[in-house]
Amino acid sequence: MDSLLQSQERLDEEQSGAARLSRQALWFFFHTLLALASWALLMAAGYALNPQGVPQWAILGLSILVPLAAGAIVTKIRHDEMATLVWLLGLIWIMIVALWILDMPTGPNACYQCGATDKLTRTFFSLPRPSGLIDDDGPFLGTWPAAALVGYSIGASLALRRRSQD
Repeated sequence: MDSLLQSQERLDEEQSGAARLSRQALWFFFHTLLALASWALLMAAGYALNPQGVPQWAILGLSILVPLAAGAIVTKIRHDEMATLVWLLGLIWIMIVALWILDMPTGPNACYQCGATDKLTRTFFSLPRPSGLIDDDGPFLGTWPAAALVGYSIGASLALRRRSQD
């Protein structure tokens, strides 16, 4: 009889663990969507206002700060540790885009005879000038979304830290 009770308790623990894992995965996905939605709203506002001559470093800063604020607000409302882990997806994303860029051939008007470092810095940050790879959309496709996910995680961490200090 005791072994039957123990096996039932183990089964209940496994089911509650699976339910908790599913809930965490859903919240991770939700926080990722919120981070990218806040960044997409920033980009939409930028395209709607169409300000001339905004430097890329300013857009990078806003791509971090706007999702940072969104992450702090959402985490203040719903205290969730999963919001602090969204930066991992940003890291994975920038690594995927970096591999795609490194596999691209070079040629005239496309980072002619660039090494790996030149390809990445000129594509992601346009330093010293754009690479010509992926139609000069490296910051838009790689850097800024990854920065948004990192910013969201930082905002969530700050909100959780502030809550634990109170």
